[in-house]
Amino acid sequence: MLFKRRDKPSHLERLRVAVWPRHSFARSARYFSKRVLRLTASPNAIALGFAAGAFASMTPFIGFHFLLSFVVAFLIGGNMLAAALGTAVGNPLTFPFIWAFTYKIGSLLIYGEAKTLDHGTIDRHLGGGFFEKSLDAILPLIKPMLLGSVPLGIAVGTFFYFLVFYSVRAYQRSRRTKIATRRMRFAARTRPNADADADT
Repeated sequence: MLFKRRDKPSHLERLRVAVWPRHSFARSARYFSKRVLRLTASPNAIALGFAAGAFASMTPFIGFHFLLSFVVAFLIGGNMLAAALGTAVGNPLTFPFIWAFTYKIGSLLIYGEAKTLDHGTIDRHLGGGFFEKSLDAILPLIKPMLLGSVPLGIAVGTFFYFLVFYSVRAYQRSRRTKIATRRMRFAARTRPNADADADT
């Protein structure tokens, strides 16, 4: 394949790039935003799909965010590719903040008290390993996070819906204007030649 890397990156290198880009976060953000803007769908479908991905990334179901985003996007009529891109809202840099907020919101809804997800809470429920613990031991940690992810996901999804909708709409309008301008200029250049041929 043309421009394919000679040396295939290892899993560790891919993880490092996901956490810390090679060039800069601003350049990676610009590249990512262009991928969203250039999707071929209506602004509403793209915005709904991205919002579905952002909503899914708020849940504690790591490893199932893609699947969940596709289900939500299908139910609300969003673009599937935009949904996959929207899951990038949840990443190694944002997950600690997402988990802390979802646990605090969930504990407030369940217990009436906004509890903090600190090292002691995690060690109490997951000490000794996630897979070595029973469901009864993990549930007090997962339940508040799952419940808290719903209002947080709706808020984050709504924010990204409007952000993506107006950005895509402006980009598509600008692109249509540029295409129309190019066609008019091309027609203006070719018309004198056509008139000259007709006169002869």
